[in-house]
Amino acid sequence: MKYFIAGGAGFIGSATAKRLLREDVKNEVVVYDNLSSGNVDLIAGMQNNPKFKFILGDITDLAYLTKCMGGCDIVYHFASNADIAKAIADPTIDFYQGTLLTQNILEAMRVNKIKKIVYASGSGVYGDAGETVVDENYSPMRPISPYGASKLAGEALISAYCHLFDMRGVVYRFANVIGGNSTHGVIRDFVKQLKTDPSKLEIMGDGNQTKGYMLVEDIIQGMICTQWTSRESFDAFNLAPVNQITVLKIAQMVALRMGLPDAILICSHSPKYTGGWAGDVPVVRMDSQKARRLGWSPSNETHGAVSIAIEETIERIK
Repeated sequence: MKYFIAGGAGFIGSATAKRLLREDVKNEVVVYDNLSSGNVDLIAGMQNNPKFKFILGDITDLAYLTKCMGGCDIVYHFASNADIAKAIADPTIDFYQGTLLTQNILEAMRVNKIKKIVYASGSGVYGDAGETVVDENYSPMRPISPYGASKLAGEALISAYCHLFDMRGVVYRFANVIGGNSTHGVIRDFVKQLKTDPSKLEIMGDGNQTKGYMLVEDIIQGMICTQWTSRESFDAFNLAPVNQITVLKIAQMVALRMGLPDAILICSHSPKYTGGWAGDVPVVRMDSQKARRLGWSPSNETHGAVSIAIEETIERIK
């Protein structure tokens, strides 16, 4: 099987590439990335594998994308703007670095007659559901950020192409994905802050934002375990833990692990919104029973995953 991974030099994409090459010696992997948020260090260990190919390219270049995708069997789509808060200053970023990219990927697939796509969506498609535990059929979906809107638009485009052009698409709505190689996120931010100034730690929001966290390896296992189990041309899965944790608790865990229990935790809460920034969903509850019934069993739920990711991140950021 020959896989095309858009955004494959990023955190989740590179880990997926490694897993696919390890899964079957016959697998081939093409990573296509413009390195705007990806990192060649994350794919360095695969460069000498004859079954692996890295292409430096931009998905906005449809002609080049279409050429490079030729001969592949399955597309994994991880390419999008990774900085959710950036839309505050540039509200168009998630269209041009999200929705448009999905459209181009689907069009390149259509031209190349590639029939399968796996798409990294996210919890942002559900909007702010409060304490409601949302399953894949939750409605109405009302994103509160351009990032969430872009992910939902991507899902809609995939559904349309699947029904029009005899494709199969599976979208995954991830909880927060963490691990030592993460290029952004709350754990990485806290570790970097404390390494710069061990006396204090600034927290965006009031610290009570409550969400679930999953190790990247468990997310990949969830995709591999479930992606072609449905008879539907288009399907969606939540990949999420059964419990959650506050941002304040994560800050305390990071400070304690770094031997800085007396670091002052400073919350920068704004009365205008309850999350870490405008568009941030402060409470996320996702039901992942659909994937679990198909055999997915993550190695760690939220607290264990956060502990492991803290260890890995401290080790990586010297």
